[in-house]
Order: sequence, then structure tokens, then C-alpha cells
Amino acid sequence: MKKRSEVYDLYWYFAYERQNIFWKKIRGEYFPWTDDTILQEYKFCNSYRVNDRVSQYLLNHVIYNGVSYSDEDMIFRIILFKIFNKEETWELLVDHFHDVTLQSFNVKEYSLVLSYARGSGQSIYNDAYISCANKAYGYDNKHDNHLALLYQMFVVDKLGEKIAKCKTMKEAFFLLKSYPLIGDFMAYQLVTDINYSDVVNWSEDEFTVAGPGAVRGIKKCFLDREGMSNEEIIYYMYKHQDEEFKRLHLPFKRIGNRPLQLIDCQNIFCELDKYARVALPDLKSNRVKIKKKYNPKKAKINYVYPPKWNIHL
Repeated sequence: MKKRSEVYDLYWYFAYERQNIFWKKIRGEYFPWTDDTILQEYKFCNSYRVNDRVSQYLLNHVIYNGVSYSDEDMIFRIILFKIFNKEETWELLVDHFHDVTLQSFNVKEYSLVLSYARGSGQSIYNDAYISCANKAYGYDNKHDNHLALLYQMFVVDKLGEKIAKCKTMKEAFFLLKSYPLIGDFMAYQLVTDINYSDVVNWSEDEFTVAGPGAVRGIKKCFLDREGMSNEEIIYYMYKHQDEEFKRLHLPFKRIGNRPLQLIDCQNIFCELDKYARVALPDLKSNRVKIKKKYNPKKAKINYVYPPKWNIHL
């Protein structure tokens, strides 16, 4: 491989410095948490995907909320939440139906609630990533197509039972990808979130998918990959993280004893692409600006992790 050294080293610097910001927040220190003006001004995801606000909401309110669910209900809850990926939408459904389970799931009633929210000016989707919006099931409204998708998955095809029996993340990925409105990136996000639950316990280091942002970051990072795929590059970063942090004298502090996983290394490439738009503007891509400025949230996060990880901050 022929690396663009400045950008390759920036990958590790970003992972280190963004993780430092996380730990300073945990300790109760005050903004700006870093001398890096780009990290001060713009919004970036955490080095560990699981520490991002939406992932923590998923863990606290969807998966480990103190209620016991069947495997099928748990998978249904996770996929429904992630399709909209928005806390307010989840809370809207919980308020109306008391809980979100397959027993409470009624396409027409869910549609009425979501349609009323949209009509009142409420955004029901998170814009962090754009879920597919074609009329796969013939409806004009995006959410109606997604509700029809959920009905097909869980009521008709009993997908929850099938996923619970999957032996690997890759097997579940291809099951999800076989459905309309679920592309490679979305299917990978979904299997990652399902693996946060105790329904399955798939290995995290055997499978990854490079999203569009990661592909842009990889292109900026390497001049010649010598035939390696995007996924092989991500795996390379995963395998070499300790030696690269050591080489650059960056004392990266993990959460627990958990190294950055493949999903994290994939995400960091996406964040690197964003960071480089400001730090190294001469590296051209189809996106030249960072859309979101950093806006501190007042609500504190109660950080929790899947019990099987055995992590306690």
C-alpha cells in the first residue's frame, strides 16, 4: 500500500483526539475540551460508535430499558427504531401505544400517528444518514413504505425468528439486504445494533461494510491500495491500531479493554473525510463542506454498554 502519510496519520490523530474529548466530558470538564479548532467548531461522531448519542439512546430506551422482551420483539424494536433513527419518533410511538412490540404493531394506526406528527411540522427521521425513500410498497409517504416493510419482515416473513438463528453477522446482513429499502450500509448498521442486544452474540471482527463516507476517507488516505478492497483496508486499520497509536505517541484510552472495532474504524474514515474538508481542502471529493456545526446538548448521557462487553466507566 502507498499511503498519503499526512492523511493516514491524521486518521489516528482524529481517533485519539475525539476519544480524549469523550473522556473529558465524562470527567465533567467544560467546553472546548480540545485545542483543535475544527473539533471545537464542527460536529463529529465519537471514535467508538457506541458512544454516540443515538446509540446510547438505543441501548438505554430500546434494548436495556428494564423490560423483558421476546427475541422477535427485541429485533423488531431495534429495526423500527433504527429505520427512523430519531429519539422523538420512538417516544411518540411509545406514548401512543404504551410500548413498541409486535403485538402493538398496527400499520394503519402507526401510520396515523406518524402522519399527524409530519403534518404538525415534526421531523420523524434523523438526517444523520438518509434511509432509502423509494416507493417500494407503492405509497407516496416514505414512512408508509417503511411500515409496510416492517410488516413484510416481521408479520409475513417472521424475520425476527430467522435473525435470532443466524450464526454470524454476515448471514444476518444478507437476510436484511434482501429486502427493499435496505441497502448495504443500512443492513450493516442494523446488524451492528442487533448485536448490541443479548439475542445474538456475533463476532465483530469478521465482517464489515464500507459506507459512502468511509470510501471517501479511504480514497483520501491511500494513494495506491495495491488491489485491497475498502473492507480489507478497514480490517488493516483494525489490526494495526495499537502499533500506529504507539508510533505516533498517542496514548489512546479505550473504553474498558475494548479496542476500536471494525464498525468504529469504518466510521472514523467517514469522520476523517469530513475533517479533511477543512484541514486539507486541497484533497477534493464530491463534498467540500462540513454541514453541521457543534451544538452542545444540555441533556447528559447515562453511558451503558451491552453486559456481554463487561465495560464499566
